Amino acid sequence: MTEGKGDLRRGVGALEKFQKSVNALLAELESSPAGKSKVAAQRVSRNAFSGGNTGFAEADGLYTQYNRVHESLVTLSKSLGEQIEYLSLGVHAAAVGFDNVDDDTRRRFYEIQAHMDAEREKAQAERHAKPEQNADKQSDAGWAAE
Repeated sequence: MTEGKGDLRRGVGALEKFQKSVNALLAELESSPAGKSKVAAQRVSRNAFSGGNTGFAEADGLYTQYNRVHESLVTLSKSLGEQIEYLSLGVHAAAVGFDNVDDDTRRRFYEIQAHMDAEREKAQAERHAKPEQNADKQSDAGWAAE
């Protein structure tokens, strides 16, 4: 029976080592140009593509697509950070035992879990939308606008 406890301890040790590696990667990501705050700050104005009052459908379409992709990157960066935090909290709970985790840590764990569940449900709903609605979203970009 003591052998089983040792196996659990080795497993927790591996998780803690993994957590340290993940934390180092997250710190590196956050300090890089790909960090969520830096990605969010990288905005381009509509005037960068052509004069603001100029009727130029292609520039409007490019600007719309740029904003769509930028929004997706910001969302992805935030989601990645939350998922890493979620894993980190799970590793901590495994190391100390869930009953020994403080209320703030539990609350944050469940908060992230609820947010990830909501995002997953939203993505599934968008995927199951009618194909015409998805096609409309793409054409709303202004690429075919005249």
